[in-house]
Amino acid sequence: MKKTTQWSREEVTIELCMETRANGHANVDAAGDRSKATRNGLVNGLHKEVVRIPIPGPPSVLFPTEWGKTAIAFFYAICCFFFTTLMISVVHERVPPKEVSPPLPDKFFDIFDRVEWAFTVCEVNGMILVIVWILQWSLLKHKSIVGRRFLFILGTLYLYRCITMYVTTLPVPGMHFKCSPKLHGDWQSQMWRVLKMLAGGGLTITGSHHMCGDYLYSGHTVMLTLTYLFIKEYSPRRFWCYHWGCGTLSVVGVFCILLAHDHYTIDVVVAYFVTTRLFWWYHTMANYSELKALSPSNFLSRIWWYRIFQYLEQNVQGVVPRSFHMPFSWRSIQWGTVKYSRIDSD
Repeated sequence: MKKTTQWSREEVTIELCMETRANGHANVDAAGDRSKATRNGLVNGLHKEVVRIPIPGPPSVLFPTEWGKTAIAFFYAICCFFFTTLMISVVHERVPPKEVSPPLPDKFFDIFDRVEWAFTVCEVNGMILVIVWILQWSLLKHKSIVGRRFLFILGTLYLYRCITMYVTTLPVPGMHFKCSPKLHGDWQSQMWRVLKMLAGGGLTITGSHHMCGDYLYSGHTVMLTLTYLFIKEYSPRRFWCYHWGCGTLSVVGVFCILLAHDHYTIDVVVAYFVTTRLFWWYHTMANYSELKALSPSNFLSRIWWYRIFQYLEQNVQGVVPRSFHMPFSWRSIQWGTVKYSRIDSD
């Protein structure tokens, strides 16, 4: 028997050369006469059989960084944020005065009286979750892939919010609202108001958001829910205390939105439904290669953003592992170089 091994990047090919006898057994020819007849197209009646053994590629091939795609997702999210803020300014001009159109009936408001400081708690919880998620993301090994997923989903959620708040303008949910004066077509003042809101992150505690009409659906609920989903999905399963803590911040923040009477209950319910479904759909499609291919049986390929999804995820092979790297160490800072050391892996 003679074995020759040929190595390639993705597979190993083993060629087995054996002499076939009439009785079906294989035997190795001894060194002898080299002028034997050729049978079956091979010298000495040797039979060639190729065995292919697939070998998985290195992690860098399975999960390429592709920071260019992440930059495109970042630009997409920024554009969606800008259009959402611009739409809030447009809708603000259409909101009827609360004296003419009083708040709509809401069952939650009937049960719980308004708590003035509750919305501040909501925004503080949201900022804590955002900061925690950014710190966790900075320690991820495959941060470029996870980052563009977060940015694309977040941008798409705010793009949907542009549509819903424009097509249906709800009256203010409480008589405590003090909306900014209407500008009546003064686009220069509206653009200044938009830039001020963007600079303040759209938060009430920063004093940048005094416009009304951005109710359906709740952007605060989107941030509270989405950051928790990403924190939980891309951290080790054994960190259950960490998950419970972040989940508590998210739930308390959403409850405080309603307790402050700053959103109708339907605003929060729709925001939760849209956020969770988009997160689950995207990650299901990303984790199964069959769903990345166009086919008549793949109904998810009919989503309007499917081509964008294919572009972002086409080179990601499999489920992204929950691996963490320390991006720097004190020694690397001292010597002016950056080294990566593995600290955890799921």
